[in-house]
Amino acid sequence: MSGVDGHLVAAIPGDGIGKEVLPAAQRVLDAVAVRHDFALSWCELPWSCSWYTEHGAMMPPDGIDRLRETDAIFLGAVGSPSVPDHISLWGLLIPIRRAFDQYVNIRPVRLLPGLASRLRECEAFDVAIVRENTEGEYSDVGGRFATPAGEVAVQESIFTRRGCERLLRYAFDLARQRGGALVSATKSNGIMHTMPFWDEVTAEVAASYPDVKWQRMHVDALTARFITHPEDLDVVVGSNLFGDILGNIAAAVSGSLGVAPSANLDPTGRNPSMFEPVHGSAPDIAGRGVANPIAQVWCGALMLDHLGREKAAADVLTAIETVTADPALRTRDLGGRATTKDVTSALVDALP
Repeated sequence: MSGVDGHLVAAIPGDGIGKEVLPAAQRVLDAVAVRHDFALSWCELPWSCSWYTEHGAMMPPDGIDRLRETDAIFLGAVGSPSVPDHISLWGLLIPIRRAFDQYVNIRPVRLLPGLASRLRECEAFDVAIVRENTEGEYSDVGGRFATPAGEVAVQESIFTRRGCERLLRYAFDLARQRGGALVSATKSNGIMHTMPFWDEVTAEVAASYPDVKWQRMHVDALTARFITHPEDLDVVVGSNLFGDILGNIAAAVSGSLGVAPSANLDPTGRNPSMFEPVHGSAPDIAGRGVANPIAQVWCGALMLDHLGREKAAADVLTAIETVTADPALRTRDLGGRATTKDVTSALVDALP
């Protein structure tokens, strides 16, 4: 548990490049912690697809109980071609999110100094995507059935008033804090039950925020807006599926998934929150020392901020901005030749 001078953090490198970028981020976070007179005690956990191959599960039976004793969870990546994705994710990532009621997934996306967007005419944008993280389309309700007409697969979406309302309040609070506008992703013209319900709850919550300008937008049009006018967007809130997809699109617009962080939050603080990059395990480049560690390091900044170490988090972001501004320190995903080690060392050196 937390002490006066530090935090106990579960470190799960996971699979692929997670085993490279997570230790890199730990190096940066340890360095900034020293500068700010606190310590991060790392509880190293080898849970991964390799663990699954050996043990038949993505984590041990007492995994959730062990994580419950920590202050935060720092995750590298989950996924391997050797294990089907629905097994790896539903065996580790999703159980953690739900056991600890991490109902907010937030993905800050902006164009970092020195980086060029994949969009030729985009010069600046700063978007916070707020995704519902424990229900919605990512449900385990359903199944596969044999019928006289052939095999049928049924997948149920679960939207509760409590789940929608608390997520939407978090998003409106964030929009108020940022002083910007909010866009709610919907598809109520095609999905006739859950999306009109989402829209109704959004309007009810919005009534408590008369100072926040907001609108709803069909997710297909919103996807196009991320490509044509991302600079017009500020806070975007969506269901589990919509928020996931929009988050990846926004990350690509920012230049690379390699610079895109995310946080799985229990805003109440009753449970540990989890911090993970958007990029996944990237098995095609794993083990080559070329993975971009910035997304994982930015996740570390989000974690520090959540743990109440705001000044240390700000220093990490300053270091990230210093490094991205230097063309010599760009990894391959950003068009450069710098290695994971090069960027990590530069980040440590750039800490104020």
